[in-house]
Amino acid sequence: MAGGKKLTKEEELLLQDFSRNVSTKSSALFYGNAFIVSAIPIWVYWRIYQMDLVQSAVIFGIFTIISTWLVAFAYKNVKFVLKHRIAQKREDAVSKDVMRKLTDTDNKKMQRKEKDERILWKKNEVADYEATTFSIFYNNTLYLLLIVVASFFVLSSFEPQINYIASVLMASGLLALLSTGTK
Repeated sequence: MAGGKKLTKEEELLLQDFSRNVSTKSSALFYGNAFIVSAIPIWVYWRIYQMDLVQSAVIFGIFTIISTWLVAFAYKNVKFVLKHRIAQKREDAVSKDVMRKLTDTDNKKMQRKEKDERILWKKNEVADYEATTFSIFYNNTLYLLLIVVASFFVLSSFEPQINYIASVLMASGLLALLSTGTK
């Protein structure tokens, strides 16, 4: 820090709540969900396009990993933007809820600063949860829609291997690109 001043624990937590970094728990959730949704096209190409699993294992593995990374990237970007919007919209409801849960003795003993800190903590917790779940839902839906459009309509005349590679790269790449422009 400039001037050698250290941040307090509360300031560090507040900065963490507003940073683009996600917690280890959220990151694991994002990569787990991204892997599952990225592996779904494998079933489509195995069952519908009759691609052999063993012969195509390398292609499936490489492009599932690339897709997983791009989809998780999109999750993080959308969550970051949504978290602040949701926090603003939920502020009044969370404040009322926190104040309602305080007993009269707690309410009288607590200083205004401590009440505000509890409200801020709860608001960030609610916003984080809602942004995470909506980001996963939104990106999964869009990714699978893009896969269907690319594989069955845009690239249907290509060989299954080329169709798979192009569909997965187009869908996950477009998803990651669209997530950077979310405002």
